Amino acid sequence: MTDGLFDLPADPRRDSGGSLAGNPTASAPLAVRMRPRTIDELVGQQHLLAPGSPLRQVIEGDQPLTILLWGPPGTGKTTLASLISNHTDRRFVEVSAVSAGVKEVREVIAGARQALANTGRETVLFVDEVHRFSKAQQDALLPGVENRWVSLVAATTENPHFSVISPLLSRSLLLTLESLTDDDVATLLDRAIVDERGLGGAVTVTEEARDHLVRLSGGDARRALTYLEAAAGAAQAQDKTEVDVESAALAVDKAAVRYDRQGDQHYDVASALIKSIRGSDVDAALHYLARMAEAGEDPRFIARRLMISASEDIGMADPTALPTAVAAAQAVAMIGWPESRIILAQAVIHLALAPKSNAVVMAIGAAQSDVTAGKAGAVPPALRDAHYSGAKKLGHGHDYRYAHDDPRGVVGQQYAPDEIDGAEYYAPSPHGFEASLRERLAKLRAILRDR
Repeated sequence: MTDGLFDLPADPRRDSGGSLAGNPTASAPLAVRMRPRTIDELVGQQHLLAPGSPLRQVIEGDQPLTILLWGPPGTGKTTLASLISNHTDRRFVEVSAVSAGVKEVREVIAGARQALANTGRETVLFVDEVHRFSKAQQDALLPGVENRWVSLVAATTENPHFSVISPLLSRSLLLTLESLTDDDVATLLDRAIVDERGLGGAVTVTEEARDHLVRLSGGDARRALTYLEAAAGAAQAQDKTEVDVESAALAVDKAAVRYDRQGDQHYDVASALIKSIRGSDVDAALHYLARMAEAGEDPRFIARRLMISASEDIGMADPTALPTAVAAAQAVAMIGWPESRIILAQAVIHLALAPKSNAVVMAIGAAQSDVTAGKAGAVPPALRDAHYSGAKKLGHGHDYRYAHDDPRGVVGQQYAPDEIDGAEYYAPSPHGFEASLRERLAKLRAILRDR
């Protein structure tokens, strides 16, 4: 199973090295038929395709190079590998890390070396899902890369800094692909509807149905085209020439979730999610998360909201809430839909069930209010920097008391400017971990003010 923008078709016209001459057959899946034939047909990833960029030089300049493509499914990894081969006179060999072993890798490298020696023809070796290769399998690629017997193009959906061995990573040009935008996916759908390689205008698609397919795709072009093909087939089976949202939903076995990612529904559902977490209603929170997931909301947007909620609504009542939200955000940035729903659900459950406190946001708000009101006096002399020449003559650091010298780890000393000395911004709640902080804070403030 490939992992790029469009799967490579099984076609008898492939040569012994795996190259494909001509166009895919009409019986191939829509996603295969609509694979870009030239670099100018690519949609998205414009940050990698600017004139003079390394990738464009490789595709157009026939330069041997080891490339590591990192990005979510359906963003164009396989397509880029195919373009590199098709725009040059190089053989194209594809190896899937799901099924290939060390033996197969070595055989491909040996075949590439033989072809180079006998015909002078170079080989592009595309390794899909390279993160699934063991260390030994990745090591087997190194001789071919180091000796330029192959131009290696490896694709991965996982962070290569953790999933690819250092020797291979250091020899590769790492290119990060981004999820396609809604506009990108819509462009691909519009093109497939009218293009002779695609549906050839056999059906039309309502704007509502197209938007539904875009949402369900989650930035994955291959998924969007697969859904479009299924929806068109369902409409034609009913002797209809128009694909409406009901046909589209039926074809992909999904409910057409009422959710406008650019309008009020976007903000209403996001607001409801956060307020349900704040209110500790885990079931309602999971409902709103499910609605956002089904509508194809950007999982990174959800993760950002959860990180804010972890500090704003929970804070020190459960200090593990923020690390959980941050870990979820890091994970979804590497994974995407549909697996992200599990990670986000775990974070939502943690946050919803955690004890609640808004003491953190209230504390920083109160402190900022004093600052904006002009209460920002001079730093006490004892706390000023005393490490430069002449500082002592200015009284900097004089009478500073080192907290670690006291058995209690804290000493009575003025830290705040005179204007706010004695102000109490942080007021721990009686909930969760903050309940223990209330007692500790009272003791600390008593010691600090005993001067």
